[in-house]
Amino acid sequence: MAGLNVSLSFFFATFALCQAARRLSKALLSEGTYASFAREVVGAAQLGACCLEMQVLVELGPWAGGFGPDLLLTLLFLLLLVHGATCDGAAANPTVSLQELLLAEASVPCTLLALAAQGLGMQAARVLTRRYWAWELSDLHVLQSLMDAHCSSTLRTSVPHGTLVEGACAFFFHLSLLRFRNTLPVYRVPLTALLVTFMAYTGPFTSAFFNPALAASVTFQCSGSTLLEYAQVYWLGPLTGMVLAVLLHHGRLPRLFQRNLLYSQKNKYRTPRGKLAPGQRDTPMPAGGCRSWETTREAGRQLPGSG
Repeated sequence: MAGLNVSLSFFFATFALCQAARRLSKALLSEGTYASFAREVVGAAQLGACCLEMQVLVELGPWAGGFGPDLLLTLLFLLLLVHGATCDGAAANPTVSLQELLLAEASVPCTLLALAAQGLGMQAARVLTRRYWAWELSDLHVLQSLMDAHCSSTLRTSVPHGTLVEGACAFFFHLSLLRFRNTLPVYRVPLTALLVTFMAYTGPFTSAFFNPALAASVTFQCSGSTLLEYAQVYWLGPLTGMVLAVLLHHGRLPRLFQRNLLYSQKNKYRTPRGKLAPGQRDTPMPAGGCRSWETTREAGRQLPGSG
């Protein structure tokens, strides 16, 4: 169990250093710079480093350390739980940032800055984690250092099947984010961590990344598939799944379409029909009549974030 203790120490140190970096960034940077860039860099680095170390435990732990699937899944759930509780609202996932763009909740420049920050954070996590492995503090890290230059692809199925798996995982992930976005974090974070753990268990064909930046950091440099095949599975698949989730949940893509494409919007208020009772007088309407009031109400519906 010495290898597991070393990995647990790595996880603890990663969360501690990233939390310190967040506090330092908040103190030194403006609120806008922190939210759009520094927070994303730190969140992506935290997620990337933990996933890289977790991959070592998953690939080498069962035969080199005797770790069972129950231990690995429990550890993955706990890592996702702590990450969700400490990320301070960082997306750490390009498809989540693009989802905010489609929902008209973020501007194009802010989204591009977030994507760059996430890529930078993931690559920094890879460089630092590989240097940590080079210290060879455990037998697992010795083996990982030997195998790192000849890593194998995490894509263990055909490209169409892999694209379908990644797209389906991204679809359910983003649908859950949209469904529980207004839920209290004390409920939302465990539910999201449980869902991601379940999909990681049921999606071994692609390792169920549904995170383009994370997949590029972990597996794109490995042999076994071309860059175009990796891009189709780990970029196009999650992006398609995210778009379908937004379309199913809202019936439209708010950034592109104002009109609901899937669901008809029926007026809740019906004008009563029939003759007025004797002596009943008409109620005066404001200037513009019902049409003006209905237009204002429909415009309020279309404001970003109003659903």
